[in-house]
Amino acid sequence: MRNISADNLAALEARQLVARDFLWMVVRNRTTGVPVTDGMWSDVGNISAAVIHPDTGLPVTRDWYGSGTLVQIDDIPLVNNLSVQNVNIRMSQVSDHVEQLVREYDCRQARVEVYRGLFDPDSRQMVAPAQCRFVGFVDNVNIVTPRENDEGSVTLICASHSQEMTRANPSTRSHATQILRSPTDTFFQDAATVQEWEFFWGSEKGKIATQPKRKKFLGIF
Repeated sequence: MRNISADNLAALEARQLVARDFLWMVVRNRTTGVPVTDGMWSDVGNISAAVIHPDTGLPVTRDWYGSGTLVQIDDIPLVNNLSVQNVNIRMSQVSDHVEQLVREYDCRQARVEVYRGLFDPDSRQMVAPAQCRFVGFVDNVNIVTPRENDEGSVTLICASHSQEMTRANPSTRSHATQILRSPTDTFFQDAATVQEWEFFWGSEKGKIATQPKRKKFLGIF
């Protein structure tokens, strides 16, 4: 069950809400590699609005660019497991702001945060800081440049941050990696050549037989 603030709960019970989506991205400068932040929301005009930071759980105020840049965000699955969720984010292909973001900067593996803010329809003010609904990374960017009378699009294909748990580290059993922890740690010094060693015991000789790799239990040998 998702916990929401008392202000949001009261507004929901009164059935007086206007929902808006907020998209926060951390892309990279193609030349220097310096991170560049950018925020957009699904309404008109530029605003400053508070959101709940997904890492700290504290409210933080950010600037958001509007004017039709953010077109649609797919339904975000709410699951109680560690499976990787994919979300497509569609933006306006004719927006200069979007064009600069996806062409001038490097969006591959950029951090993506999606928030949902609830507004009072009378005051047009957000009743509480927007809640985070998705944290992940951009897996792919599809830019469709249309021909005459056709429709173009910019789509970000994003995967949730749980994909990091599926990554493997192939360098954990190398001598070069082991000495980064400690220059005197030579535990894997012969790991690359031990399979080629030969031994002599009486009349028998040959390579040392290796044992079959045991299956892991809960990630532990």
